Amino acid sequence: MHSMQHQRPESLAKLIDELQGGGRYTLTRDEAIAALGITDVALTKAVQRLVARNRLAVPRRGFYVIVPIEYRQAGAPPPDWYIGDLMTFSDRKYYVGLLSAASLHGAAHQQPQEFQVITGGQLRPVAAGRGRIRFFWKRAMESTPVVDVRTETGLMHVSTPEATALDLLRYLDAAGQLGHVATVLAELAEKMDPERTVEAAKLDDSLPNAQRLGYLLDLVGAGDVGNGLADWIAERRPRYLALRSDRMSGVASKDRRWRVLVNEKIEVEA
Repeated sequence: MHSMQHQRPESLAKLIDELQGGGRYTLTRDEAIAALGITDVALTKAVQRLVARNRLAVPRRGFYVIVPIEYRQAGAPPPDWYIGDLMTFSDRKYYVGLLSAASLHGAAHQQPQEFQVITGGQLRPVAAGRGRIRFFWKRAMESTPVVDVRTETGLMHVSTPEATALDLLRYLDAAGQLGHVATVLAELAEKMDPERTVEAAKLDDSLPNAQRLGYLLDLVGAGDVGNGLADWIAERRPRYLALRSDRMSGVASKDRRWRVLVNEKIEVEA
């Protein structure tokens, strides 16, 4: 028998100090109870005390985020510190997408107000300190091309620049409006590859998204990124579609390359 018994931490505060010392910033309710050997009620009280001291944040019931000193004022570290653990806890596949992905790929023209995550099921938004995470449901999200991006605490899944561009058109309400998407694309296009853009469009399985994306790429002077996409669309011979689908009138011109009815003048912010 080993006489050396693993010392139980004497309090939740000590336990989170130990975890943080080892570079870990999240903890679940079950892990805390197992490590401390305390009752549910005692844990709840301990959590409340540490939340009051801005030492813990609770974005979702039973999931705790450790707050290091430099984020005490903000109330929590940024979502990229804990998104992977939160999604494991929520038992959902995910990737960071839309404006959050665009800014990670260098299109940081406008920092998104919320951290935008695509997931394979409906999830309510969560908040921890100043950080707010909004979830968007995508049925066939497993087929979206992603890359792993390093964070302060590990890795997180992020949609590729090409997949991000298509998602911005799929979830237009998240992106603002077409002018905002065009502004983001002006920077994002520098990271986009023509071949991978076609591949992403095939996986996205929405011809209208691809047509609108192509039109916007031309608009922001990145037409070469869309050349392969234009060939693929020409083979499919889709019908003409309105650039703004919620507005049928006011067609000013037809764009033959993308088969788009241009019914809105888009302002790209400098």
